[in-house]
Amino acid sequence: MTNADPRVPRTVVPIEPALLLAEAFDRARVTEVRHTVTSCARTAGLHGQRLDDFVLAVNELITNAVRHGGGRGALRLWRRDGRLVCEVADEGLGISTQRLDDRARPAPDTAGGWGLWLARQLSDTMEVTSGATGTVVRITAAIPAPAGQAD
Repeated sequence: MTNADPRVPRTVVPIEPALLLAEAFDRARVTEVRHTVTSCARTAGLHGQRLDDFVLAVNELITNAVRHGGGRGALRLWRRDGRLVCEVADEGLGISTQRLDDRARPAPDTAGGWGLWLARQLSDTMEVTSGATGTVVRITAAIPAPAGQAD
C-alpha cells in the first residue's frame, strides 16, 4: 500500500485490558504486593470503600497463602466484563471440604479462621478450588461506571 492508495477503513474494537498484574510472592513481599494491588485496582476504577474492601480481601488471601499454603503464592489481577478479578494460588496441602463449606462467621474470640470469611464478605463473588496440590481462590468486584455514564 502506498500513500496514493485509497485508505481502507479500519474497525476499532475497544478491548478491555487483560492482565493488570501477575506477581509471585512470599512473606517478605506481602506488603509490597498489597500496595501494588491497591494501585492497580484504583487505576482500574475502584475507589473509596469498594477499593478498601477489595484490597483487604486480597490481603487476607495472600496472607493465607503464606501462612497455610507453603509460604508463598502467585497472584493475578485482571479486568473482565466490568469486573476486577483477582486470583491467588498456593501450593499447600489444600483446604478441607468442611472448612470450605463453613460460611458461618467465626466466633469473635477466635484468633484464626477469618481470612476466607472476610474475603467472601468483602468481594462480590468468591470461588475456591482446593486439593492436594494447592488452593486457588478467585474473587471479583464490580467496577462502577464512570460518572456520567449509564450502566
